[in-house]
Amino acid sequence: MSDDATLSNEGVGCHAGADELRRAAEAAGNSDVLQRLATDYPTGPHDQPQTMCPAFGSLRVGLRMRRTASVLCGSACCVYGLSFTSHFYGARRSVGYVPFDSETLVTGKLFEDVREAVQQLSDPSKYDAVVVMNLCVPTASGVPLRLLPKSQNGVRIIGIDVPGFGVPTHAEAKDVLASAMLRYARGEAEQGPVQAPRGGRSEQPTVTLLGEMFPADPVGIGAMLAPLGLSTGPVVPTREWRELYAALDCAAVAAIHPYYTASIREFQKAGRAVVGSAPVGYDGTAAWLDAIGAACNVAADKISAAKNAFLPAIKGAMSKAPIDGTITVSGYEGSELLVARLLIESGARVPYVGTATPRTPWSDADREWLESKGVVIQFRATLEQDKAAVDAVKPDLAIGTTPVVQHAKEQSIPALYFTNLISARPLMGPAGAGSLAQVVNAALGNQARFDRMTAFFAGVGEGDTAGVWDQQPTPRPSQGKKPTSRSGSAKPQRKGPTAGG
Repeated sequence: MSDDATLSNEGVGCHAGADELRRAAEAAGNSDVLQRLATDYPTGPHDQPQTMCPAFGSLRVGLRMRRTASVLCGSACCVYGLSFTSHFYGARRSVGYVPFDSETLVTGKLFEDVREAVQQLSDPSKYDAVVVMNLCVPTASGVPLRLLPKSQNGVRIIGIDVPGFGVPTHAEAKDVLASAMLRYARGEAEQGPVQAPRGGRSEQPTVTLLGEMFPADPVGIGAMLAPLGLSTGPVVPTREWRELYAALDCAAVAAIHPYYTASIREFQKAGRAVVGSAPVGYDGTAAWLDAIGAACNVAADKISAAKNAFLPAIKGAMSKAPIDGTITVSGYEGSELLVARLLIESGARVPYVGTATPRTPWSDADREWLESKGVVIQFRATLEQDKAAVDAVKPDLAIGTTPVVQHAKEQSIPALYFTNLISARPLMGPAGAGSLAQVVNAALGNQARFDRMTAFFAGVGEGDTAGVWDQQPTPRPSQGKKPTSRSGSAKPQRKGPTAGG
């Protein structure tokens, strides 16, 4: 679809801006969708933070599930970008796409095309579910995915809206799809018997883990739950449909990532208790074991036994790998507060934490603990706020998103990319204690190296050495035959010397 595709007879395009798209969606009858998204994912005092297209989150959830087909309905440029990003992050299956133009969008033919695509994909030998995701333009024009059949040939059909003007971050778009699947699975379980997990049902009561995490963390959490007579259930978002039933069949839900508000609502409707925070660091693990024990009616002596087994090991691990430095933390994964807790208990000074996700009741325990340590926490943090924190604090190390890392390094401040270098490590229990020390201390030790590089490259990339034209290029004065470029046009004049000259 071209960028000038219309949403209505007035010709509102996909680059018209969030406000115009929102008005178009309301006019097209999607006000209930926008109201639900605004309730579940409030933006706060300012507009949404700067992250990648929110739909990437829901697409990633679908692409990581077995026997699940993911179909996008949106502008071709958006679909290309989302497909590229998904495969960059390791997706190993195709992304479905229903193409459209202004005519099919306005006349309603697009919905018919989506329905036909669903029918063609609904092969029970290949898929348990087909997920269709409306991007900005179809949502704004009211393409009614809710009218798709609930199932086709025994394959579940799930339609969701994940517009950039309604879902603030890609992290929360994961919740949009995860909650839709939980809602569908809960309805199936209420109707009768459903599939058991591949390994069979657990003999012990389970704790479902809500939020993506490092693969070793569920194992570590399982070890800490064992003295309580509990075991870990599935991690939501799940990797296949049948795990949704096991996730709902739990004693309690651990909201490791506290922004899954719609998923939490589904668990609460199923009568499950939800516990916030996570077993991170000494204080965090002690409080979390107490909370899980209370939610699952575990005897006090068993809770004490679990603490005695793991808390000394956590304290010992952190004491062997201390961190000495001032660090700012920012990101959009949803685990920023947990990382800050672990850094502080390891000895670091963390004056600022910024997270693109919102404040929720399930992050209150972490927020209160951090604020008691003097930490300033910015929920729904923008790039400008995160960069301002780096400028104000001048930390020994900045942990953040790519532009924050770049901003810090431009000032000779060592920096680490949160998603690839911090999230890709265990955080929970004894395995998490001290896990950040190696990469953090190595980065802290790079200050002299940064100073040498800054001195060597001083001035390069600024002013005349930036390679920026400050005026329209003009041909050289004629001296006989006019010099030309390879294309035959006159060579333009460049201001100042080159960076290497």
